[in-house]
Amino acid sequence: MGERKSFLLRIDGDLWAQLERWAQDDLRSVNGQIEYLLRQAVQQRTGKNPVSEDLRPQAAPRGAPKKK
Repeated sequence: MGERKSFLLRIDGDLWAQLERWAQDDLRSVNGQIEYLLRQAVQQRTGKNPVSEDLRPQAAPRGAPKKK
């Protein structure tokens, strides 16, 4: 996954309450639920996984020094 971005989202209170209930049903935070829904929408629109294999962090080769 690439760098995570933060942003402010203004949302209707009733919609928030619905998302909160939905997130609880799926055992997610509201933030996690919104991210999940956005990923589904991108995948449905493009037919591709929004986080491609190319963008996922790669494991360091064996024997490579660990980053601090």
